[in-house]
Amino acid sequence: MWFFGSKGASGFSSRSTAEEVTHGVDGTGLTAIVTGASSGIGIETARVLALRGVHVVMAVRNTVSGAKVKEDIVNQVPGAKVDVMELDLSSMDSVRKFASDYKSTGLPLNLLINNAGIMACPFKLSKDNIEMQFATNHLGHFLLTKLLLDTMKNTSRESKREGRIVNVSSSGQRYTYPEGVRFDKINDESSYINYRAYGQSKLCNILHANELAKQLKEDGVNITANSVHPGAIMTNLWRHLNSYLAVAVVSVAKYMFKTVPQGAATTCYVALHPQVAGVTGEYFLDNNIGKPLPIAKDSELAKKLWDFTNKLTDSQSGETSS
Repeated sequence: MWFFGSKGASGFSSRSTAEEVTHGVDGTGLTAIVTGASSGIGIETARVLALRGVHVVMAVRNTVSGAKVKEDIVNQVPGAKVDVMELDLSSMDSVRKFASDYKSTGLPLNLLINNAGIMACPFKLSKDNIEMQFATNHLGHFLLTKLLLDTMKNTSRESKREGRIVNVSSSGQRYTYPEGVRFDKINDESSYINYRAYGQSKLCNILHANELAKQLKEDGVNITANSVHPGAIMTNLWRHLNSYLAVAVVSVAKYMFKTVPQGAATTCYVALHPQVAGVTGEYFLDNNIGKPLPIAKDSELAKKLWDFTNKLTDSQSGETSS
C-alpha cells in the first residue's frame, strides 16, 4: 500500500482530482448514466465526464435539484451534453420505469456509473419491503444494470468500443456483519446495526461487480465491471451520524478527508482512462488497483448474492424473509 498522497502504479494518487486523472482523454461519442448525480461526488463525476465530451444522463431522485446541477454544468462546460431523468433506486418500479424510458430514447450506453447511495440510516423498509440500505445501494443498482445490460452490449458491439460499468463501493465494506451478507436477516430490525448494514451493502457492490465481470468475460462481451472506493469525503452521506461523532468527523476532515474533486477521481479514472482498458473484476482506490476485504473476492459468495438478488428482482412483491 502506498502512503497517503503518494503515487501508485497508475501515476496518480489519493490527491489527484477527477480533472487530473482524465486530462487529455477524449470521451466524445460516449454516453454515460450516472446515478445520484445531483449531490456529492455524483455532481463532480457528471461534470468531468461532460467536460471530456461524454453525453451524461443524470439519473436522480429529485429532478428539480438535477435540473439545477445540469444548468451549472452547462454554464461551466459550454456545449456539454447533459440530460436529467428521474430514478429512485429504492423502488424497483422506479428502476424499471427508468430503464424503459431510457431504452425508448434510443440512446446508446457506453458507461454505467452506479454511484448513488445512502449511509448508516436508521432502520427503514423500502417500498418493496426491503431494508433501505440494501435496497438502495445494492438491489436498485443490480436491477438497473440487469435491465440496461442488453443496451450496453448492443452499443459495445455496434460502436466497437469497450463498455464500462463502475460500482461505487466504500472502505465501509470492511465493517459489514461478521458473516458478510446476512441473506436470512436482511430485514431483521432487532439485529440491525446501521453502519454494518451500510458495510454489507458496499460489500455487495464489490461482489456484484466481480460476478458480473466473470459472466461478461465468459460470454466474450467487451464490457468491464469494476468497483471503486472514492475515499472519505465530507458529503451529505454523513448526515445520519450522531452529533458527537459528527463533531469528531468534522474536526479531522480537513486533515484526512478528500475534497469532492479528489473523491470523484477514481470513478472517472476507471470510467475513462485508457490504462483501465480490459481491466475487469477489480477494486480500485486512490486511482489504483487496491485490495478489498478478503471475503469480497469470494466467488462462491458473489454467485450466491447474484442468485439471491436475481430472485428478489424477479419477484413482483420484492419480499424477502426477515
